[in-house]
Amino acid sequence: MRALIAAAIGLATAFALVLILTAMGTPSGDTSPKPLLTTVPAHP
Repeated sequence: MRALIAAAIGLATAFALVLILTAMGTPSGDTSPKPLLTTVPAHP
């Protein structure tokens, strides 16, 4: 029973956190025009 209560509290907390972050909206700012390198360039 305690595990069920703990799971319910954790789920409610996570759900509340998602709602708060959603209500805050997207942060202001611009994205970088330069692409990120995800691989290491090959050396000839």
